[in-house]
Amino acid sequence: MASSTISPNSTFFITKKDPVLSAFSSSSPSPFSIPKCKKSISKKIVSVMAPQQSERRPATTGSVKTALTMTEKIFARASEKPQLIPGENVWVNVDILMTHDVCGPGSIGIFKKEFGQDAKVWDREKVVIIPDHYIFTKDERANRNVDILRDFCNEQNIKYFYDIKDLGNFKANPDYKGVCHVALAQEGHCRPGEVLLGTDSHTCTAGAFGQFATGIGNTDAGFVLGTGKLLLKVPPTLRFVMDGEMPDYLQAKDLILQIIGEISVAGATYKSMEFVGSTVESLTMEERMTLCNMVVEAGGKNGVVPADSTTFKYLEDKTTLPYEPVYSDAQARFLSEYRFDISKLEPLVAKPHSPDNRALARECSDVKIDRVYIGSCTGGKTEDFMAVAKVFLASGKKVKVPTFLVPATQKVWMDVYTLPVPGSGGKTCAQIFEEAGCDTPASPSCGACLGGPKDTHARMNEPMVCVSTTNRNFPGRMGHKEGQIYLASPYTAAASALTGFVTDPREFLQ
Repeated sequence: MASSTISPNSTFFITKKDPVLSAFSSSSPSPFSIPKCKKSISKKIVSVMAPQQSERRPATTGSVKTALTMTEKIFARASEKPQLIPGENVWVNVDILMTHDVCGPGSIGIFKKEFGQDAKVWDREKVVIIPDHYIFTKDERANRNVDILRDFCNEQNIKYFYDIKDLGNFKANPDYKGVCHVALAQEGHCRPGEVLLGTDSHTCTAGAFGQFATGIGNTDAGFVLGTGKLLLKVPPTLRFVMDGEMPDYLQAKDLILQIIGEISVAGATYKSMEFVGSTVESLTMEERMTLCNMVVEAGGKNGVVPADSTTFKYLEDKTTLPYEPVYSDAQARFLSEYRFDISKLEPLVAKPHSPDNRALARECSDVKIDRVYIGSCTGGKTEDFMAVAKVFLASGKKVKVPTFLVPATQKVWMDVYTLPVPGSGGKTCAQIFEEAGCDTPASPSCGACLGGPKDTHARMNEPMVCVSTTNRNFPGRMGHKEGQIYLASPYTAAASALTGFVTDPREFLQ
């Protein structure tokens, strides 16, 4: 089994050269020019991509002929096959199909075209439809999309449609949830050992529950609506072993930025990314969701964390449906294995314009910013806002740049206004945010994470430098094509809001 180890005398961070965007660098001025961070210190390589292993051969004796990874076991169960190998195409039975207002209308159109105008979905209780992307806007086409979802759900009697009608007051819509990936977990649609497909690339978030979850296109979704099945190729698995005590200034966002920076945005293309180790076991469910959420930024087909007592505790009041966790066999074969000592990791950011353009936050302290954005499926969960409040509380200062807060779901919004922040004397996140001079928490949705219509809250409508807890930072992602986005953890985003520069959160947390 190929693996990599960390040199005891090296820093955790690795790179052969400072990851400046060579794709955009030139001697002439560029609309994508980026403030350069301070010169990086010398770093040693602590992990390398292992060569691909040869195809495994089934054993000839014993009841178990092939040791399987978690993802392979889920595929085997869902395809009703006793064994399979990476690269094999299998018909998979789908447990949950999710779609939203951006891709739902297209998926519905394909379903009706191929199966008939009067066709019925394969199982009305396994289709989950969540408007969340372009909701609080006057854009007529965006509003039309939600209308199409509503008509289809009424026609099909879809059980789980989280509708919104009153755009002026989201609280007047008790069924409305918000960001689909967070809502799926909160509403009990994520269960270990199952197959969850969604028309959104960040559907991989649900892998935190020990299930196979991945994004699919509208055509595939249209087929699943009619059949409950999909032909999928079994992905090989990369294993990431993270051990060591997690420093109190780090979050899961730092862990996944480290991994993406190491293997690149193409390093896990059509591969499963399995996360194990004592550090992963110590993470909460929301932090595990952050970890799995961004595997697609490395090209991953899915991310997965073994289900454990933390998983089961979270699910206790979420679902009454039975589920059966699966775990990788001891002799399972992994394409590559990476090992990390998390105690040596420092707070990170991903500089414009790629999630793998990794840098230490402290190396970018000279980068002046115009705003901070806290939100999305990656960084808009309850614990993310608690983390931001913790930094503000520790500093006792006011923010120096506009700081936008967009809770992922209606439940998160309520938590922001009701849950006391530890060590605050009973203050809520909302109270701490107000004292710090932040923008009022907005209506829950995907918000400006992916730009959206021009009237989208906190959209970057002009060139700006933004530190964001979101997941992507390519040109135009949050609006203006010349905007510069630094991806960061909620801790780092909060620290940066207080100084007006990219800031290592240790300045306030130690």
